[in-house]
This record gives sequence, structure tokens and C-alpha cells, in this order.
Amino acid sequence: MKMNKTGATLLATLMLAATLTGCGGSGNGNKENAEGAGNGQAASAGPVDLEIAQISWGTNLPGDDFVKKELDAKLNLTITQTLVGDQADYENQMNVRAASNNLPDLFIATTKAHLQKLAESGSLLDLTPYLEKLPEYTAAAGEDVLKKGIIGDKQYALPKAGQARAYTYWIRKDWLDKLGLPKPATVDELLEVAKAFTEQDPDGNGKKDTMGLTGTNFQAFEPIFGAYGVTNIFDTTQLFVKDGKVVDTLYEPAMKEALTTIRKFLDAGVVDPELVSNKGTMAQDKAFQGKVGIINIDWAQMVKEDKVKVWKGANPKADWIQLDAPKGPDGSAYSNAVNIGMAGGLWAVPKRLEKEPEKLNKILELFNYTASADGGRLVQFGIKDTHYTLDGDKVVITDKGREEAGYTWLYQFAGREETDYLKTKFTVLATYIDFEANMPRIETLDGFVQSPAGYNAADANRFIEEEMIKFIYGKNNIENYDKFLSTLESTFKYDTYVDAAVEQLNKLGYGK
Repeated sequence: MKMNKTGATLLATLMLAATLTGCGGSGNGNKENAEGAGNGQAASAGPVDLEIAQISWGTNLPGDDFVKKELDAKLNLTITQTLVGDQADYENQMNVRAASNNLPDLFIATTKAHLQKLAESGSLLDLTPYLEKLPEYTAAAGEDVLKKGIIGDKQYALPKAGQARAYTYWIRKDWLDKLGLPKPATVDELLEVAKAFTEQDPDGNGKKDTMGLTGTNFQAFEPIFGAYGVTNIFDTTQLFVKDGKVVDTLYEPAMKEALTTIRKFLDAGVVDPELVSNKGTMAQDKAFQGKVGIINIDWAQMVKEDKVKVWKGANPKADWIQLDAPKGPDGSAYSNAVNIGMAGGLWAVPKRLEKEPEKLNKILELFNYTASADGGRLVQFGIKDTHYTLDGDKVVITDKGREEAGYTWLYQFAGREETDYLKTKFTVLATYIDFEANMPRIETLDGFVQSPAGYNAADANRFIEEEMIKFIYGKNNIENYDKFLSTLESTFKYDTYVDAAVEQLNKLGYGK
């Protein structure tokens, strides 16, 4: 990859950081910041209070929060977590607190757009001068992860390292066997199997009450988009490198073919008629109840012990297996897209902390420690010899660890190496985890991009989704696709977004 100016600066920072020792580091930074948060500050006599806010997705902290106790004691802290279950509610709360200059000491920005909004409003501290004080974190995260937190050449967030690579088609092998069908290897074969599952009574109950394919909205079709070398436009993961250049999936000629093929599935009547309205576990429930034979889903929702009990309880003979991504006409096969520009979390710090060096220093220590071997094991697995043991360098989870350490991800500030972590936590499911992790995926870059002034992403994305649904359901002829692109550009300024995105990504070293 050709190194750009920003990349070279970050690399130089990382090389400098690697020479530093200790959580506080020994670099000078700039003079103003070194005086405010450098090693010359007198140590705090008592614990430093830190409020940390993030989305919990329904996870609660236990009464006996052993991770908090360990971190508080190790780093001389008193951590208070503000947890909000819903993303929209959380983002609204952070925006209200930003307006009143009362942001938490450390908090998650929900998206790159949210981070950009807060940074441009002057609410956030530029963390660029402090990277040299984060040797453990920057070494563990790496340059590509750090790029995810950049707004306008400044480091406004410390992104969490690690990214899950999951989702593939799962198929009822017992239904294939009953109908004498092989596993489908191409999109055409997938369509034929979906027809058979719909029309040939694979469950043997004498009723025509089964369907071929389901999923949550058009995520169900991700491997079909991938068979044509394009991405699922409903996830707004549209920018990727092809033949050395950044391209937008909407402008790829194969997009018309992908949409036409998906319409064939719908016209054949083999797709869950409630596909567009499926939310939460609705698609999964249909699969578990024996109503459908193919679903696009991830291993965690299929083969964790509690999930298997549900579908085996409903259908004892059910045998769900993972399916390789089906091949398209030119041999392309991608399970889905993975947005490598999107972080598992964007940790931001309010600008006021440049005048509160004790708190800022503790945040830097917290990131360094949770990125270290000992700290990383604490926040991933719990207490050594209680929640896990070590067999050499290998972590072995104990029964107590499986019972009590489900919440510890709320303290994984520096992130984690996703696949190894999951295989350690769910050893008996390692084969399924590896299968999905090793599936070919288009690596999209949208998470790196900042929207240009005057471009309304929400309006443009709404129009894209509405028009794509029309093409797929036959409400608009695919021959009008170029007219759709023209309207997208003239009415929604989409071409200005693409031009800005390509420029930004080239600057980061992608497609240049």
C-alpha cells in the first residue's frame, strides 16, 4: 500500500510509542499538553473518579463487579459506568450533554457521523498529541485501527480494535437429504434448492407450508450480491477497492445483474413474504420452528447451546449446517461485506479534560492497561484462576468464567482480537467460528469517510433503499437504473459524496 502523509505521521507516532515504557510514557508531546498531562504532574492522593458512558445492548453490571474492583485497585480509580440500552436513546443523551458541556469523562461516539458532529462542534479533545503516551494501546491497535478515529486529520477517538467476521447461509441438511439434493454451490443451484424447499414438502407433513429463504430484511441476500462482486446496498457499505481503485457498488455494472437475480428468487415465490418487515428474532424464529430451510445468520444465533435447544426442541431431526458462499456467473463468491472502516467502538474524550490532567492521565493508563496482556485477560475473561486458567499462554475458561464473565466486554476499552477471543470463550464451537471467519468478504471502507458539507446521508440512503426495493419487487424496470443514478446525483448530490469519499480514502492510502 502506498503510504500517504497522514499514514506516515501515524506510523512515526507508533514507532515512537513503541520505544516508550510505562502507562504514562516518556515522550514530550507538545509543551502545553505535556505540562497538563505529562509525568511531571503530582500523583493524585486518592482515587480519581471517571464516568464512562456506552451502549449496553441490554447487558447489566453485576452486583459483584469484579472487573471494576480490579481496575479501580490497580489504577487508583473509581469507575462509574453510565449504560444506556438503546443506541438512539444513548446518542440523544450524549448530544444533550454535549450541548450543556457535561459530557462523560470517556464515552462512545455511536458512528463516524456522530463523532464528526461532536468534533466539529468543538466538544471533543484532539487526542493526537497524546498518542505517544499510549504505547501499549497503539501497538495493539495498529495504524489501520487508529485511522477509524480520525476527523479532519486529527485523532478525535480511540477506536476499539477487533472486528467480527460472521454471517453466512445456514441450510437444513436433513431437508437436502430427504429430497436427494446436494448442497448448492452456485446462485442458480441455490434458487433450485429454495424452490424444492418451498414446493416439495421437505418436512413431510403433507402440507405446503415451508419456505426456501429468509433473513432480516435484505441482509438475506448478501451472499447473492456477493456472487456478483457487489455489496448489499441496504447496509450502506458501498465503497471498496477494485483493481487498485476505490469504487462505489452502486456504479458497478454487475449491480443490475444482482438485482435481477434477486428478483428471480422473489418471483419464484421462494422467499419469506415478510422479509422486509422481519425484525429482531423474527426470521430466526421461523427457521427454528421448521418453516424455512435457508437463512442468512451468524453462528452465535444458531449453535450456542441455548439456541440449539430451541430448534432441536421444535424439530429433533433438524440438522442445520453452514453453507459456502454461492458462486456467481464469473465465479465470484463473497458471504457479505465487512466494513473495515467501522470500529467496534469510538471512544471519545470531552475537550474540558485538557484542563483536568489527573482524569486524562487515568484514561490513558486505562487504555494502556486494558491493551496489555494482563489487563486484556482481565477484561476479556475475568480473574485468573477463578474465571480462567493458563495452560502456557493458552487461556482456558472455567465453569465460573462461563457463568459470571458475560458482562466483561463492557470494560474492553482497547478492544480485542475477535476470532481468537471467540474461540477461547466458545471452544466447542471453534469450527463454526473459523468457518465464518474464513469466508471471503468484500472489505468496504465507508466507516472511514466523513460526509462533505451539504450532503444529507440520511435522505440519500432513504432514496436508495426505496428505489432498490422497487427494482427488486418489479415496481420499476431495471432498464431505468441509470435514470435512478442520475436522480441520486442531481437531487441528493451523491456524486459530491463519492468524490469526497474517494479523496479521503486515497489520502488514507486506499486505492492509490
